Amino acid sequence: MAMHGMRGLSVFISDIRNCPNKEQERLRVDKELGNVRTRFKNEKGLTPYEKKKYVWKMLYIYMLGYDVDFGHMEAVSLISAPKYPEKQVGYIVTSSLLNENHDFLRLAINTVRNDIIGRNETFQCLALTMVGNIGGREFAESLAPDVQKLLLSSSCRPLVRKKAALCLLRLYRKNPDVVNVDGWVDRMAQLLDERDLGVLTSSMSLFVALVSNNHEAYWTCLPKCVKILERLARNQDVPQEYTYYGIPSPWLQVKTMRALQYFPTIEDPNTRRVLFEVLQRILMGTDVVKNVNKNNASHAVLFEALALVMHLDAEKEMMSQCVALLGKFIAVREPNIRYLGLENMTRMLMVTDVQDIIKRYQAQIIASLKDPDISIRRRALDLLYGMCDVSNAKDIVEELLQYLSTADFAMREELSLKAAILAEKFAPDLSWYVNVILQLIDKAGDFISDDIWFRVVQFVTNNEDLQPYAAAKAREYLDKPAVHETMVKVSAYILGEFGHLLARRPGCSPKEIFNVIHEKHPTVSTSTIPILLSAYAKILMHTHPPDPELRNQIWAIFNKYESCIDVEIQQRAAEYFAMSRKGDALMDILAEMPKFPERQSALIKRAEDAEIDTAEQSAIKLRAQQQMSNALVVTNQSPANETPSPPVNQLGLVKMPSISSNLDHSSGDQTLSVANGTLTTVDPQPPSADLLADILGPLAIEGPPGTAVQSEHNVVSETEIEGVPNVADGAAIVPVGEETNSVQPIGNIAERFHALSLKDSGVLYEDPYIQIGIKAEWRAHHGCLVLFLGNKNTSPLVSVQALILPPAHLKMELSLVPETIPPRAQVQCPLEVVNLRPSRDVAVLDFSYKFGTNMVNVKLRLPAVLNKFLQPISVSAEEFFPQWRSLSGPPLKLQEVVRGARPLPLLEMANLLNSYRLMISPGLDPNPNNLVASTTFYSESTRAMLCLVRIETDPADRTQLRVTIASGDPTLTFELKEFIKEQLIDIPVAPHGPGPAAPLTPAPTPAAAPPASLAFQPTAANDPGALLAGLL
Repeated sequence: MAMHGMRGLSVFISDIRNCPNKEQERLRVDKELGNVRTRFKNEKGLTPYEKKKYVWKMLYIYMLGYDVDFGHMEAVSLISAPKYPEKQVGYIVTSSLLNENHDFLRLAINTVRNDIIGRNETFQCLALTMVGNIGGREFAESLAPDVQKLLLSSSCRPLVRKKAALCLLRLYRKNPDVVNVDGWVDRMAQLLDERDLGVLTSSMSLFVALVSNNHEAYWTCLPKCVKILERLARNQDVPQEYTYYGIPSPWLQVKTMRALQYFPTIEDPNTRRVLFEVLQRILMGTDVVKNVNKNNASHAVLFEALALVMHLDAEKEMMSQCVALLGKFIAVREPNIRYLGLENMTRMLMVTDVQDIIKRYQAQIIASLKDPDISIRRRALDLLYGMCDVSNAKDIVEELLQYLSTADFAMREELSLKAAILAEKFAPDLSWYVNVILQLIDKAGDFISDDIWFRVVQFVTNNEDLQPYAAAKAREYLDKPAVHETMVKVSAYILGEFGHLLARRPGCSPKEIFNVIHEKHPTVSTSTIPILLSAYAKILMHTHPPDPELRNQIWAIFNKYESCIDVEIQQRAAEYFAMSRKGDALMDILAEMPKFPERQSALIKRAEDAEIDTAEQSAIKLRAQQQMSNALVVTNQSPANETPSPPVNQLGLVKMPSISSNLDHSSGDQTLSVANGTLTTVDPQPPSADLLADILGPLAIEGPPGTAVQSEHNVVSETEIEGVPNVADGAAIVPVGEETNSVQPIGNIAERFHALSLKDSGVLYEDPYIQIGIKAEWRAHHGCLVLFLGNKNTSPLVSVQALILPPAHLKMELSLVPETIPPRAQVQCPLEVVNLRPSRDVAVLDFSYKFGTNMVNVKLRLPAVLNKFLQPISVSAEEFFPQWRSLSGPPLKLQEVVRGARPLPLLEMANLLNSYRLMISPGLDPNPNNLVASTTFYSESTRAMLCLVRIETDPADRTQLRVTIASGDPTLTFELKEFIKEQLIDIPVAPHGPGPAAPLTPAPTPAAAPPASLAFQPTAANDPGALLAGLL
């Protein structure tokens, strides 16, 4: 480092090394920093040698971990020195001490540029190295064109061009928007023809970065990459210095194969044939040798070749060869090689028709569960979990149960979860499944989550033939002297519900079952006692003829816990004691639990959500996650003089206590927790009819509504009302029509949209290749939608693009959308929505993708509609009438006679309004043929705004209505009136929302209203003119 002969620097380093403790070192450093600071104050008296020496000392002190907050100007000034020793020190120290945002770097830009465009190759290398290390935005803007020229210059030596390629790569990675690579296809093709392997390797690194962002532009470079691989595989014209342990440039081979994995497929038959010949040569020529360095290099090339073979979906013969090669690796003694073999065999499971071949090595994989290295044991567990199916599930689960007794504590939770999932998915019969889960609880009770034993209870409850067997097995486990508390829970529940089925078996009378359960009572925690109390009450109910002794024992327990400090236990004890004294009525009160509704297993969903192991992600998926998104977002920019809105936090999608009671239309209590652009693996089974069923679970829409929709576009009112601005922003109105695609959608898009306007989860769009689902949570004026993009085929979807076109009243932000969706995979893309002000305009998702030769583009309305920002609220007469009277006349109160309305009975109309989050208030209107509703609208401008609605009907003519809307905001009043009018005229009869409608029975009239009740029955005797007369 040009420090030879600097005696002062050598002495300082020696002093630091000889310091006996940290305090002495700090004192010596402070002394030296003071000396350097003093000398720099008299910079004119410093010789270049002294300045260089002191700057070296500053760098050494910085490397020791001390702050160096002065002398930066002196280091930068050395870059301008005419001689190499000073210039070298300046470049090295500047790139080490200063970051990309330091102001002093601006002073050096001109000097660095002069060195880059100069003739001195040594100065060029120094400058390129510093720019590549720092990679700041200002460097990219000022120097990127010069670096590009240097890279393409035929007069520069390879040493300089290598550094130029790496420097440009760093600038592009840090600032892709600044470095202009448009039109670089021909230039990259020229660089890939380079004969010098050093320049070619550096250029290939740059090429990998370019194709990862936009592979479409570089199709012409694909044959050149194959030629490079062919040249290296045949060892043609490879200099000795680039041959590593007999392997021609392994780094270049790895980078080239990685670049090829960004291209969806290779269509040219000749290019594909040559590439497979090269891959075949790599597979055949790789073996395990004693030299560690050679093993590392050859395996790096081999495993990248395996990833490329999987990506290209090669012939079954080559796939079999890959699996056979990996089978050799998992049998060797070297742990690193065995680990790589297991990891890549797990990735091979993503390829179709390979699972049967991998099953041949099941014995070796099971043996790896006993390996001393825990990382190998984890990979073996992942592989067994992935390769399991109906044919081998019994063997694999039994092996996992045996291994559970000796497994590390760090693995037992994951092991238990995976064994439970496999037992549920591939159980040959339900009795075997129950037996497996009870064994799991017995062997690893501390690591068994509640979801596992909940699932057993569901199966036992729903299958009558299974109940006696499950009760007998639970009775057997309770006989053991030491039983885990989870086993006590599940056994007590099963024996309480179904123990009476064993009454004729020896040792299974109600009293004996009670005794065996109650023996475990002193060992359980407070959370288990409620289950035991329920079991006691059930046993008492099933005791025929009644046993006074048993009854007194159980009553004594109930009496004991009636004064328990725990409210749950106290309530159960008191209620069970009271109910048990009712005699025969107890049979009706404590009847058997009804069957649970069929729904998706929480275990399988939990495993999918918790899948974080990179060994279970294929190379294709890893590439897709690394790609930059081309999902564009258009947001509404607030005027400069407008008060800035508060930042929108990440929505946790947890119901707020203040409005949780009103979230009838949300997706239930399920909590969404999604990583942006996360790829979710779909089980390697035949494609199901509904790819998103595992994500949407019980909330999935079974099918679109049956009634046709008359209007598919936004309805923009042409009525201008004095004092109300025209909120139909022209920029937000996007035509939503049918695209002229060769691929036709499955189902009616408009019907799916209207269904999602009422529900918060379901399918938005589906065609033979992709399914787009939505799951949403709405919280005041914030919303979080998750788009599920599911590839239904065994080939990837490429050129995926998503463009959000929001109306002016919504601020929307879509997360990263990968450009490629791998086969049989799902992408979860969160979309955050903020409602700025009331409007009926809808956002549009412009979505496109390519499958084979089919380019599909659809424009889909997103269900971020006005009623999503409503929260129904119950209003009493004391609250309603003062509000209604205070909002007198336009523009806060608007009225319109609607003709041509859909003739709905009053009850259906009330249910329709309920489904749109307008709460009907029975008894407020004295006329039984009128409806009164209330709701709260949330937006950033209005915050929480109360809205009051009155709809007057004519029993003689249901097609004629009078609608009156009142709120504190004129725009909201107008938009809500138009929205309700659209629903009453244009849309089909809406299905009822998931929540129950408000009771429509007569209610006592408050004192503020005339003494009448709302019966909601049409009265023909009423005068239609009187029905439509006057407001409240």
